[in-house]
Amino acid sequence: MLMKSLAQELAPMRIRVNAIAPGAIRTPINAEAWETPQACAELMKLVPYQRVGEPSDIAQAGVWLASDASDYVTGTSLYVDGGMTCFRALRTASEAAGLQGTTPPCTRVTPHMLRLRSTCGSVGRLPESQFQTRAPVGWAKIGGLGIGRLWRSPVCAKPHIPCIVPRATRRQTMSTSPASSAIESVLVENRVFNPPAAAVQGARIAGMAAYQALCDEAERDPQAFWARLARENLAWTRPFTRVLDESNAPFYRWFDDGQLNVSANCLDRHMGTPVEGKTAIVFEADDGTVTRVSYRELLARVAQFANALKAQGIAKGDRVVVYMPMGVEGIVAMQACARIGATHSVVFGGFSAKALQERIIDAGAVAVVTANYQLRGGKELPLKAIVDDALALGGCDTLKTVLVYERTPTAWNKVAGRDKTFAEALAGQSTDCAPVPVDAEHPLFILYTSGSTGKPKGVQHASGGYLLWAKLTMDWTFDLRPDDVFWCTADIGWITGHSYVAYGPLAAGATQLVFEGVPTFPHAGRFWQMIEKHQVSIFYTAPTAIRSLIKAADTDEKVHPKNWNLQSLRILGSVGEPINPEAWMWYHRNVGGERCPIVDTFWQTETGGHVITPLPGATPLVPGSCTLPLPGIVAAIVDETGKDIPNGAGGMLVIKRPWPSMIRTIWNDPERFKKAYFPEEMGGTIYLAGDGAVRSVDRGYFRITGRIDDVLNVSGHRLGTMEIESALVSKTDLVAEAAVVGRPDDVTGEAVCAFVVLKRSRPTGEEAKAIAAELRAWVAKEIGPIAKPKDIRFGDNLPKTRSGKIMRRLLRSIAKGEAITQDTSTLENPAILDQLAQAN
Repeated sequence: MLMKSLAQELAPMRIRVNAIAPGAIRTPINAEAWETPQACAELMKLVPYQRVGEPSDIAQAGVWLASDASDYVTGTSLYVDGGMTCFRALRTASEAAGLQGTTPPCTRVTPHMLRLRSTCGSVGRLPESQFQTRAPVGWAKIGGLGIGRLWRSPVCAKPHIPCIVPRATRRQTMSTSPASSAIESVLVENRVFNPPAAAVQGARIAGMAAYQALCDEAERDPQAFWARLARENLAWTRPFTRVLDESNAPFYRWFDDGQLNVSANCLDRHMGTPVEGKTAIVFEADDGTVTRVSYRELLARVAQFANALKAQGIAKGDRVVVYMPMGVEGIVAMQACARIGATHSVVFGGFSAKALQERIIDAGAVAVVTANYQLRGGKELPLKAIVDDALALGGCDTLKTVLVYERTPTAWNKVAGRDKTFAEALAGQSTDCAPVPVDAEHPLFILYTSGSTGKPKGVQHASGGYLLWAKLTMDWTFDLRPDDVFWCTADIGWITGHSYVAYGPLAAGATQLVFEGVPTFPHAGRFWQMIEKHQVSIFYTAPTAIRSLIKAADTDEKVHPKNWNLQSLRILGSVGEPINPEAWMWYHRNVGGERCPIVDTFWQTETGGHVITPLPGATPLVPGSCTLPLPGIVAAIVDETGKDIPNGAGGMLVIKRPWPSMIRTIWNDPERFKKAYFPEEMGGTIYLAGDGAVRSVDRGYFRITGRIDDVLNVSGHRLGTMEIESALVSKTDLVAEAAVVGRPDDVTGEAVCAFVVLKRSRPTGEEAKAIAAELRAWVAKEIGPIAKPKDIRFGDNLPKTRSGKIMRRLLRSIAKGEAITQDTSTLENPAILDQLAQAN
């Protein structure tokens, strides 16, 4: 009766009431009294409360605050839409914790009660015998403009007491228990944004019922589901009869007796339709010059370049490395390879000669397609010279040809007999080139991503399944419409630039914007200026870019998005890393004008396309959550044995069934493929994403909590710590040892932190700064600027066990500025921890 009366009383105020557990103290709620100072005063009598700036220890008050997702707390949480929070104080089992329980009336926490502080911390699950007091974690605002964050604490001064912690320091932490690989869930986010009516109307997937219908279809008969989609969305030169071959799992094969051509599906199939004369690419150069290319013109350019490749002796099955700036030419080169059945491997233009050399060798590339220079931020940056340096390192014995696009008139070194300009290669070549049919499982591309062992992994994708998912996710995730102008800001050197620049938009017949430059040149309003200029309707970028532009707008009002007309936008997207709720809200409010759904997409190089994402016309949005899997994707959260974990608890993200765009293998290393993605401990057939995740208790929404290995995610780019360590140690005149870890960073998501032991005495002061600068420059040269350590600390040695193993978890704590709570009994040199903590 009480719950019914509460629900009836609070329904007009849009308040959600959680179930009250048996045995809890039930106090009637007088909603009218919530506004009164007297009610606020009553609660303040029961909770030690002091004014802003003075600490108050909730734990010692004996008041248990109910958390929406807590498995420790018995009681009720009431949340008010718009950001107000009500807490019910309960007596329940507080005596067992050695506290004196209290039962105040349930009262709205008003702006008169702004800040409280707790001595509890969220640092992982430990046995009860190891509970220990943690340093204060900070301040939280409750009520007013936003709900404060209630994190439950697995480790507290007293067992089972949740904490309130500040909105600005929401973090996810991996368990420090050596017996568990689970990831602790600490984020509580209750703001919900339903799809606006304009997004639902006419959407490809309109409403959750339509979404569920597709999921049900995939569940009932997965093979029939995928067969239908493949036949409806792709043009086949030889229709398939087999959908999925699982006989050699995890080396799954999709549509493998069918044939098609990827380039024909992106270009030729649009000829004779209204798309033929439509603008395919709007290219804005670094200096603002704009070029438009129609689908008809793009097909002619791709066919001509395909003929040029064939004239160099490049044929079906050959590998071609593409080392190009952002622009039409890079897309043309990729499509031309696909047209003749050559497998391309695009290498990001910021990578070093050494990184390029390793990829040329591993792929067995016969040609490199590059440019003399690239233009970024008003600067000319060499590309061809880096190719020369890579080849000079040796070992690239398969390579015969280098084709050079002369992006600028600046002179460059031309090697006779090997190098040709685009103009020379294209001279006399026809603009007609018949597409070569290939098997659906034919390798479309190899894209290298850093691995935790240091050797880059060549992720191989197949032609048919990959293109199907690129096309479908363009339609579903972005709800693509004929008059849309789509802009994905990613470089073609990354998987996002493959799926949502080079292939997906073209397969879907979209008009897309391609940008050569950077978001801060000539000013930090460049993105907003371009959205207005080109009437962009779908904008897809990385949280790193968003955070950097937030900083710019905060410091210079002239570059704030409000200074441009962004009314053309209807959908926003986020990619590359989890977006924190604060950045999500800024993006929603200042860029989307509170009217544009944000599709927070989770996927990987290995998945080929989105796997967990909101749908703009269907999914209620929660900031910081990628929400639900796409139809046909069977995602779950498991422990280290593969056993499902209940909602609310953190674990490892897996996908339990194969899907068409999944990685096929690691090039030249099938055993590494099986070990990395399909571990035997989980049965050998379930895909392990390598990310931690948690599902919300109420909606089952997924939230990604971070990597579970030693791969760093810097600005959305995955970098292996071993590669960076190897680069540091290769500075043989200076460095004896190095260890690299990550720490949270407001702009890049994760920052590279290096702990270095020199071959001479530990430097301090100005000498340390000079050597750190030298090492950063060295890493930039060896790997690329993205890998430069943000922090470098020098020590006499590194924390090691007696067996010689570096204790990286201790270094992570030092990098984050956390107190060392882990067991250090096996350390050979415990004094080094204080030295490294003080070094800077």
